[in-house]
This record gives sequence, structure tokens and C-alpha cells, in this order.
Amino acid sequence: MQLELKDVSFIYNPGMVYEVKALEHVNLAIEKGQFIGIIGHTGSGKSTLIQHLNALMKPTEGQIFYEGEDIWGEKYDQKALRTQVGLVFQYPEHQLFETDVITDVMFGPRNQGLSKDEAKVRAVRALVQVGFPEQYYNSSPFELSGGQKRRVAIAGVLAMDPQVLILDEPTAGLDPAGRDEILEQIRFLHEERGITIILVSHSMEDVARYADRLIVVNDGKIPFDGTPKEVFSHYRELEAMGLAAPQITYCMHALKERGFDVDVTADTVEEARDNILKALGKPLPAPENADKKPAGKAKKSGRAGRR
Repeated sequence: MQLELKDVSFIYNPGMVYEVKALEHVNLAIEKGQFIGIIGHTGSGKSTLIQHLNALMKPTEGQIFYEGEDIWGEKYDQKALRTQVGLVFQYPEHQLFETDVITDVMFGPRNQGLSKDEAKVRAVRALVQVGFPEQYYNSSPFELSGGQKRRVAIAGVLAMDPQVLILDEPTAGLDPAGRDEILEQIRFLHEERGITIILVSHSMEDVARYADRLIVVNDGKIPFDGTPKEVFSHYRELEAMGLAAPQITYCMHALKERGFDVDVTADTVEEARDNILKALGKPLPAPENADKKPAGKAKKSGRAGRR
């Protein structure tokens, strides 16, 4: 098991009038190479959860293991852990601080002990993988657009060659085109590097399309953990938690109630389209052309591309 939480609880301000239980007896096992989506309403505990995964926060109770070792055990190297389990914060400004992009992305590898030349090779490779334009390598990161800042922040973590990449709302504030570009690059990284991806998102459509496994956090607990289809089958319970299913789920249920023989577990537009055409006795469209290439590689369509 790559990451494992055993009976983890976390309390803010313990023993004080403002005491808050953010996590309560969480048990979670994450295997290498998974693409995981984490959803939950604001204040549910999901951000607290992910900050436990690379020892930014210490549990009040319980244990956390990386590759079988207790990350809060005596003499455990937590600095080394953070190069293996990389976290990209929701606001990229919190991670950018150097005078130019290339120097910023080189900071992590240099901190790992690499030479300047080795760090630059790592940085350039990471920037290429996130699709960042070369002409801006010497620009100030604070003069970039929101989407470009996010790419640089992701590249800064990737340059350290992590085995786990955690992204907290990486598309927040972006327009639809920018959101799709960032998510396609994340999917490309997952396919090319084979690293574990943990994506925190408020978009049910995004996690349905990209994640293989979906974890729901509610009031510091994990009520649902399974494939997107399994989790979204509980859409009524999700609504009670202040969440929802993808709009496609509601559409398919509405069609089913009107007598159409459709699969209500369809959770992406493409899957729903094929289902509806089949129910209507219409021919399915030809497979999409796979010639589009993010960052110079072939792009695969939907979760089926990773199975």
C-alpha cells in the first residue's frame, strides 16, 4: 500500500471553546497509480485530510503510513516524504516566490541536492509536461495568467519527481477552456508517469470524467468510497450532504422515469450520449480521432483510456 491512514482523527484548538473535529477516525488505503477524486462541501475536512498525507499536519490520533513506514515515527525523514508526496495548493501564489519561472521550478530539485544543471533539466522537463510556453521561462511568475501560474506551481512539484501528486482545486477561478487544459495535462501526467493523482474538486463533472476512484468527505468522515458510478448512485444522500451528482446523472434518471431504457449510472457526456442513441435505436458515432496531443503526446478520451 502506498499511503494508508489508520483511525486518524484531527482536532483544531483541542480543549478550547472553539474546538473543532475536522477528521474523525478516518481509515483510508491508497494504492500506487490510482487517480482519485476527493469531494466534500466547504468545511467537510477534505483540505485537512490531504495535508495529513505529506505530514504538513500531525493527526491528533491515529497513524499515517507511506510505503509501510509511519511518517510520524521516530527519525522518519518528513522532508524526503514531501518530495515523494507533492501537494499543489489551491492558490498558486502560495507556492511561487522566485524572480523568474525557471528559477522557481528549479528550487525543489536544488533543495534535493541536485546541481544547477541537473535541476534545470528537471525543471524544463516538468514545464514541458505541463504545457508551459518556453518564451515565458524567464518571466516573473507573478506576471502570468491564473492558468499559467497553476502550471508553474504544478511543474515546481513535478520537478522533484514525486510518486504522489495532490492537487487542491487546481482549476478554481479558471474559464472552461483553461480548466479543460489543466485537467487534460493532469491526466496526461498520470498516463505518462504512472504516478498517483489525488484531485480535490467541487466539480462533479470533472471527477466523474477523470477519476477512477471517488472519496466523499463529510463532517470529517468518509461515508462513500468507490468508483464514480458507485458513489453517484447515492446522489440523494450526496444532496443531503450539500453535494450533488453530475448533471448527466439527473438527466438519465429523468429519462428512465419517462420509460427510456437507459443506464442511470452513466456519468459522462460521452457515455450518456451512447446510451441515449442505443435506447433510440440510432447508430453510435465513430470513435473520436485521437490525433490531438497534449504536450506532444497522444490524448486518450475518458477513463477508458487508462484501463
